[in-house]
Amino acid sequence: MKRTAAALCLTALLACSLTCPALAAGNTLYPVEVTAYMEGDSPRLKKVYILTTADDPAGIPTEDFDREGLTYTLLDVTRQDHVETDTRDYKETVTLESKTKDMDAIMPQLTATLEVETEEGYTGVLTLDTASIQVEAAGYSTSTRTVTAARTYPNLSDADVSLIPKTIEDGGRTLELADVQWQEARGFYTASASYTGTASSKYATGYTVTAEYAGEVSRTSSGTVTYIAVFSGTPMDGTAVEVDSTTVPAAPSGGTGLKWLLVLPAGAAAAGLFFGSKVLLKKHKSKKEWKEFTQ
Repeated sequence: MKRTAAALCLTALLACSLTCPALAAGNTLYPVEVTAYMEGDSPRLKKVYILTTADDPAGIPTEDFDREGLTYTLLDVTRQDHVETDTRDYKETVTLESKTKDMDAIMPQLTATLEVETEEGYTGVLTLDTASIQVEAAGYSTSTRTVTAARTYPNLSDADVSLIPKTIEDGGRTLELADVQWQEARGFYTASASYTGTASSKYATGYTVTAEYAGEVSRTSSGTVTYIAVFSGTPMDGTAVEVDSTTVPAAPSGGTGLKWLLVLPAGAAAAGLFFGSKVLLKKHKSKKEWKEFTQ
């Protein structure tokens, strides 16, 4: 008796795997929503699948199947991509070299906008923030030059250089006596002395200009893909069948099918084998390739 019951269950399970493709294969994809409705006089069944880009849509069942007295045949499959966009504020600093600190000469070197792409894949167009522009000396050098000064010393008793100061202070610099010219009048002498020295100054050898560009950048990434498979229903016995418009979520596993097996009557084995063989033959003759519905 136990062997007979086991044989009946095995035969019924084989028939179910042939007539219920959504529960048969391990890589089969399951719909998140199933809607039955009428389009004119024709019953329709819509199955909605939400997949990631890593999922293979070939796992969506497209074979004919029987349900509530109807045989459903695939009409079409549509696809809709859902794109995710992430936006954020972003700043980028630009540095350039200039020979002058004159802003009139620097501004033409800075573009009004700047296209950027970050290491994380964000892209966008930034705008120059003119208030952020800074100019600093890139380096310094020192230059020296000779400076001179003249002094006149009148009413000297003699044309004696010792009467002339050897150094003077001029403009904060110390100058040394370089030459003296004498003139005599009425027994007195006038000395015209010239003094020389050196002066040094530091100057910038160049300038570094920094400016900030600010704006929004965004990154677009692939999200999910929605596939909608629409099936047309045909009465199995040729009689008209009215379908109520209902929407239900699909079962994520084959547990419901196993509960159904527990209440199979004793005659399910023969019927399951018969109809399973019939459906298998029908699948072999009318199976449609996935690419025909996704092109």
